[in-house]
Amino acid sequence: MGKINSKAKGKRYELEIANYLKEHGYKARRTAQYCGNTGDASDVVGLPGIHIECKHQEQFHIYDWMKQAENDSKKSGNLPSVFFRKNNQKTIVCLPIDAFLKLYDAYSEVQYGATKK
Repeated sequence: MGKINSKAKGKRYELEIANYLKEHGYKARRTAQYCGNTGDASDVVGLPGIHIECKHQEQFHIYDWMKQAENDSKKSGNLPSVFFRKNNQKTIVCLPIDAFLKLYDAYSEVQYGATKK
C-alpha cells in the first residue's frame, strides 16, 4: 500500500475510533495533527486524561507505537494508550502497566468500594 493510501487508512481508522467513542456517549473527535511533540498530540481526543494513539496496520510494532504515545503524552500528563487493529479484526487497547493500574484503581473503588491495603 502506498504512503497516500496508508495515510487515508489511518485517517479512516481515527474517525472510526472517534465515532465509536461518540456512540458510547463521549464527545470525541479526530484531531488535526500539526506536530507530534507539542501539547497533547493525540490522534483522537474525548477521553479526558487519556492520550490516544491510533494504528490500523497489519504489522504490529507495539513498542514503537507505545514509545510514540508516551513521548507525545508527556507534556499533557495524560495516560498513554494505543488503539490498534488489523483488517477485519476488533480494536485492542494497549496501556503501560502503571497506566492500567491507575485506571483499575479508580474503577475498583467506584465499582466495588475497594481500596488498596
